[in-house]
Amino acid sequence: MTLGPDFGDPVSAADFPATVLRWRHDRAAATVGLERLDDAEWLAAFGRFQPLPDNQPAPLALRYHGHQFRNYNPDLGDGRGFLFAQLREAGSGRLLDLATKGSGQTPWSRRGDGRLTLKGGVREILAAGMLEALGVPTSRAFSLVETGEALQRNDEPSPTRSAVLTRLSHSHIRFGSFQRHAYFERADLLTILMDHCIETYFPRLEAASDRPAAFLSEIVARTARLAARWMTAGFVHGVLNTDNMVVTGESFDYGPWRFLPRNDPNFTAAYFDESGLYCFGRQPEAAHWNLQQLAGCLAQIGDEASLVTALNGFAPAYRQALIEAMLNRLGVTSRDPDQDLALVNAAFRALAAGGDAQRWEPFFFDWFGGMASERRAMSGIRAGLYDGEDARQFRLLLADFEPDRPERLDHPMFSAEEPEELLVDEVEALWAPIAATDDWSALYRKLEGIEAARIAWDLTPVPV
Repeated sequence: MTLGPDFGDPVSAADFPATVLRWRHDRAAATVGLERLDDAEWLAAFGRFQPLPDNQPAPLALRYHGHQFRNYNPDLGDGRGFLFAQLREAGSGRLLDLATKGSGQTPWSRRGDGRLTLKGGVREILAAGMLEALGVPTSRAFSLVETGEALQRNDEPSPTRSAVLTRLSHSHIRFGSFQRHAYFERADLLTILMDHCIETYFPRLEAASDRPAAFLSEIVARTARLAARWMTAGFVHGVLNTDNMVVTGESFDYGPWRFLPRNDPNFTAAYFDESGLYCFGRQPEAAHWNLQQLAGCLAQIGDEASLVTALNGFAPAYRQALIEAMLNRLGVTSRDPDQDLALVNAAFRALAAGGDAQRWEPFFFDWFGGMASERRAMSGIRAGLYDGEDARQFRLLLADFEPDRPERLDHPMFSAEEPEELLVDEVEALWAPIAATDDWSALYRKLEGIEAARIAWDLTPVPV
């Protein structure tokens, strides 16, 4: 990154007592030309953080502020992570970041130890894999290395094992990156940061006559698409603070995440979210609120009326993105706006009408491909759930939609009774043998299952 010293601080990784490779994402590595690293080279790069050839000479801890549960915090920044390297993606040529979590203390660690628990790393590998499988834009868990330290934590049994995670994503420029410079009223740095983002991520905006408004419009659209994909994936991020939102519209830094067991708009992921601020049904509202804070920062360098117009584009963009995301999850093609909307509303009603018995993920599994799956759904173990009035109305509307790429249903996954799910009880069950006997086999089998599901669904991704 070439932004300069006002945006990040050179740091060094911790000198860990051990480096044990627990996960390497070889498919992701192939996209940035690192798949040929042997395990020793991999550990040198992602356990000891020796610089990659022709890349950054030193890691950078990025500076940012942020609203945390809507309380402004000017004491943030990369406190246990850093930007390690930037590489070009094969095929697209776009710039991708390799950045860390748990790599040691930085100037922004405050009173923290700069470490990550091994369990936290395992949870992120699972969540990132499932999100990608369900067509949600997300950072990817690139590497997990156990580091041989005993950590004390208040929210899980301690001492607990330590790890360092490396993520691959399109950007680490957060909404909070802009908030920091707005806080100090540095319009010059806001302009530099915006211009960097346009040049790096959105070059088609280079010629825009009103760059701040065009920039915000792009982020509004991407954030709307992201929120819509969360809602159809049944994903609850948990900590939708402004420092956990990036300008490229990817899922990022989701700590206490959950996937919905069933349709419940009040379902909350974080035990400390006592008011339900970031519950499932309020996620679009949270995303919009965060965009408002970003718009307030850009008001120091842009026309306020134009920024308000850009911000007001969120609601229609989200509605359209939700329709597209729901059709994508159901595996059917669009008809016309009225029919599309009616089907989406009917799907949510059917999900709700099934009550506790209608789990979220099996609904989409049963009806993927539309009526091409009717016989499978109506002869399966959940057939009784689809006889109610709301389910019948959904089926009636679904009959007018053509399946999108029905050959996907030939995948062996659709011959099973159950889809891949990732509910919290299973996550705990996957962790238990690791904690007890260092047995990773169940986790690796689950990751293989999630990868098979990604291939089977073959959902149309959102570009980031």
